[in-house]
Amino acid sequence: MGFTLFPKTAKFYELFALQNRKLQKAAGVLHDIFHDFQGVEEKCMKINLIESEGNKICRDIATQLSLTFITPIDREDIHEINLSQERILNLLKAISTRIGLYDVEHVKYPARKLIANLTQMIEETGTMLSLLSSKNGFESPLETVRALKYDSETILLVALGEIYDDATATPGSMLSIIKWSHIYDRIEEAVSRTEALADILEGVMLKNA
Repeated sequence: MGFTLFPKTAKFYELFALQNRKLQKAAGVLHDIFHDFQGVEEKCMKINLIESEGNKICRDIATQLSLTFITPIDREDIHEINLSQERILNLLKAISTRIGLYDVEHVKYPARKLIANLTQMIEETGTMLSLLSSKNGFESPLETVRALKYDSETILLVALGEIYDDATATPGSMLSIIKWSHIYDRIEEAVSRTEALADILEGVMLKNA
């Protein structure tokens, strides 16, 4: 058997699935924070740990990519999927960090709905990833992701209108506006990044169909 510097098989699909499970796990904890506002500090620490584990998987994928000569899909697509999932996980951590640090007294209803949508969107990208090797059957989860993104845009407009519709203009109310503006900004970015991941997966499947 000849010696080779390149591994014969790099399990990119398996690594992507593992990476997405970390995403789903972090999203589940975040969903719990927003829907059961108890033990927030412990839940935030759990997300930090998941994010650290996810970063390791991201590095593993990058390492495998650098050592693999022949890949199941284009190298740039592997790179994009890897970085997209890492960015989403980082944003989930950013959302939880802001909830933990900003001393939020209660979670607003639009925020709970947005996090519920984001959680489902991430689950749907997991379904798409499971179909990546077969290159078909992705239309339904993709449509769900896009519908949830559209719904989230509407909810976000309502949410922002709610936080700015405070006629008292007290220092406390102004501080609350700033806090929730930062939280909603990270949620909006996470939703957009998740839709972008679904678009990347669609492109990969169409290109390799």
